[in-house]
Amino acid sequence: MLRSVVAPVLSFALALVALAPSSCGSSDPAEDPGSSGGTSGTSGTSGTSGTSGTSGTSGTSGTSGSDSGPSGAIKTVFVIVMENHSWDTIKKSAQASYINGTLAKEGAFAEAYSTPPGNHPSEPNYIWMEAGDNLGITTDDDPAKNHKAEKDHLVSQLDAAGISWKVYAEALPDPTKCNLVSSPSIGNGKYGVKHIPQLFFDDVTDTNKDTSKKCIDHVRPFTELTGDLGDASKTARYSFIVPDLCNDMHGIAGTDCPLSINPGALVKKGDDFLAALVPKLQGSQAYKDGGVIFVVWDEGDEGGLGGTASDGPVPFFALGPSVKKGYAMTKKVDHSAYLRTVQTIFKVPFLRGAKTAPDFAEMFTSFP
Repeated sequence: MLRSVVAPVLSFALALVALAPSSCGSSDPAEDPGSSGGTSGTSGTSGTSGTSGTSGTSGTSGTSGSDSGPSGAIKTVFVIVMENHSWDTIKKSAQASYINGTLAKEGAFAEAYSTPPGNHPSEPNYIWMEAGDNLGITTDDDPAKNHKAEKDHLVSQLDAAGISWKVYAEALPDPTKCNLVSSPSIGNGKYGVKHIPQLFFDDVTDTNKDTSKKCIDHVRPFTELTGDLGDASKTARYSFIVPDLCNDMHGIAGTDCPLSINPGALVKKGDDFLAALVPKLQGSQAYKDGGVIFVVWDEGDEGGLGGTASDGPVPFFALGPSVKKGYAMTKKVDHSAYLRTVQTIFKVPFLRGAKTAPDFAEMFTSFP
C-alpha cells in the first residue's frame, strides 16, 4: 500500500524538476563583468577590436550601455580638469586649503600621475584623455586646423553604447552654437576650445559646423550643470567639466587672472572653484547612487611665464561612495590610465594607450 502511494508522488516530483529552468553554467551578460570591457584578460582582447569604431563599440557595451548597471556598481562619472600645476606645488601650497584639507582626506589621490612623456602643450593631453593618444596633435590650435576624422574615441563609444554624456564649459560664448573658436575677443577671453577634446572630432561637430545639433546638445554652458544635477533624468552618466581659464589655475592675459598674477592667487582661484563645485556634485542623487568624481590636472608646472609645462607628477583625486578615503596610490600612471579606468566603468573597449595601461582599481573598495 505504501509503495503504491509513494511511487506516483515521486514521479510527479521528478517531472517538476525536469521542467524547471536550470541556472547552472549561465549568467546575465549585462551583470557579468567578465563578459564586458572590465579589467579581465578577455576585455583587454576586445580592446584591440575597439580601434575600429564599428566593431569596437558594439558587442562589449551594447547590452549594458543603457542599463544603469548592477547595484553597487559605478554608474556615473564626473571629471573636472584643471591646469598647469604639479602635485608637489599644490600639496605645499597654503592657497590649496580645500584640495589638501578635503579632497585628499575624503578621497584617494595619486602620487605619481604624469602626462605621457613630453606630451605638451595642453591640447594634446586633453586629446589623450579622450582617445588614448594625441593623434598627432602637438599644438593648441583650434579645430579648424586640428580636427580629426577618427571615430574611435571615448564619447563615440558612449554614444554607441547608449550611455549619456555632456561637456559643461565655463565662459561658453554662445549656447545656441557649436563654439569652435577660442580667442581673447570672446567669452571675456576665458574660453579655450583646446580644453574641450570632444570638439576636435568630426563625428561630434559634423566636421566643424557651428550649427551642429549633436555638438550643441552635448557641449553646454557650465551654468546648466546645477539644474541637471537636480533632475536624475537629466544627469549624464559621463560629465566632462571644464572651468574657465581663470578657475582652472591656467591664467590668461587681458583678464582678471593674467599669467603674471601671483602664482598663489591662481591656485586660490582654482581651490575656491573646486570648493564650490565638488559639494554640489556630491549632493546629487547620481553621485550618491554609484557616482565617482575625478579631479585631474592636464600638465605640470610651467617653466616660467609662458614656458613649456612639465610632465609632472600632477595632482589627481578620486571621490565617491566606493573610494578609499585618504588612500595614496603610488604606482606610475598617466592619461592612458584615466581613459582605461573610464572605459572599464562603462564596459567599452580600450583604445590605443589604454590597452596596456593600468587602471585606478586600487583606489576603490569595489571596482567597477
